[in-house]
Amino acid sequence: MLSNLKCKTAIVLAVFSQFSLAQEKTELEKYTSHNKGKFYFFWGGNRESYSKSDIHFTGQNYNFTVHDAIADDKPKGWHVDYINPGAMTIPQTNFRMGYFINDHYNISLGLDHMKYVMRQNQTASVSGNIYLPSSESGSIYNGTYNNTPVNFYQNYTGFDTSVPAPFLTFEHTDGLNYINTEFCRVDDISKVFKIANTDKFQLNVTEGIGVGLLYPKTNSRVLGKQRYDDFHVSGYGISAKVGLNFTFFKYFFIQTELKAGYIDMNDIKTTNENTDTASQHFLFLQRIIAFGGIFKI
Repeated sequence: MLSNLKCKTAIVLAVFSQFSLAQEKTELEKYTSHNKGKFYFFWGGNRESYSKSDIHFTGQNYNFTVHDAIADDKPKGWHVDYINPGAMTIPQTNFRMGYFINDHYNISLGLDHMKYVMRQNQTASVSGNIYLPSSESGSIYNGTYNNTPVNFYQNYTGFDTSVPAPFLTFEHTDGLNYINTEFCRVDDISKVFKIANTDKFQLNVTEGIGVGLLYPKTNSRVLGKQRYDDFHVSGYGISAKVGLNFTFFKYFFIQTELKAGYIDMNDIKTTNENTDTASQHFLFLQRIIAFGGIFKI
């Protein structure tokens, strides 16, 4: 009987010991050890670079292409508007929210609010035909163009509608809106830098791919026609990115990203007339810095 009692006691102690060890392991396990089930969001700013682009314009009595047009972004620099609720959509910004489906992979939805401005101090070749009625001020550009150089600086009048006939002003400044979903992987590389307590500071590397729609607000004035500036679904984009994530005190992070992609817009509205459209495609490189949070609900 004594032997049975000792055996039972040993079993109870063993079970209790295993339970205590498991409980201790659970208590010591860091919040940052697992990502599954966590939500995250971030807000930040960006800079962009664009490849040259052929921009094709069509409408009633004209059909021409600006070859190898050069464009730039329109940065605002370090500005309070990035955190001003009444002006947060004015600068070049990025917003994203996502969910971790397991410890390493997440899906997200975001808006990359970029800006694209065709450079006015450039001379570009133009090909095509312009035969506007003589009653229209833009008829001063009538003729056949065959890789004909056009100095856009000399024709630049901004969007001042009191000036009769600029050849072309063209930009996506409110903006080049890339609404996209991404599938990303995240890996903790803290051990590489001998960071022990990741609940205080954690370093992650992330990479992903994305696809989405372009919903620009194109600001244009073509051949002296009325300035146009309205939102319109104009095409699609695909992208890939790599980034570093710096997480502080479990819930807050700074994320830097390099994102490259391809944009194809085959239905850009350029005037109030349905017949007037433009199309273009180009590559972009985006540099992003964002601030965010990660949490479980």
